[in-house]
Amino acid sequence: MFSKACEYGIKASIFIAINSYKGKLVSPKEIAKEIDSPQAFTAKILQDLVRHNIINSIKGAYGGFEIRKEELASIKLSQIVNAIDGDNIYNGCGLGLNNCSEEHPCPVHEKFKSIRDNLKYMLENTNLEELALDIKSGASFLKV
Repeated sequence: MFSKACEYGIKASIFIAINSYKGKLVSPKEIAKEIDSPQAFTAKILQDLVRHNIINSIKGAYGGFEIRKEELASIKLSQIVNAIDGDNIYNGCGLGLNNCSEEHPCPVHEKFKSIRDNLKYMLENTNLEELALDIKSGASFLKV
């Protein structure tokens, strides 16, 4: 459903959020290792997240990436998805057809529309703080 870049972007953001709670900056190398992503690919994704004001990049010898603690609750998963994949996930055809619409629906149009709506609702109502706290408490895991 999400591109690989988007999956990595979500995982990276959650990992950065967890470390931000501890007041720790994380390097691109640490992030890539934690989310099992190639380092160069991870660096490109992190640049997109910085450009969209989702994460902060701190330059210098002791630099890295962070998210301000007070911003964790306001950053929604939808922002990460939009920064990396755009809004195609909300508008695209379930079968990948170019001209799928209400007037010319594909065979799964009506069924897929409700799935898209539910996904959009979940992404717009899930924030990084709740995901980071779930991992911190052991209720969920980022890496098995």
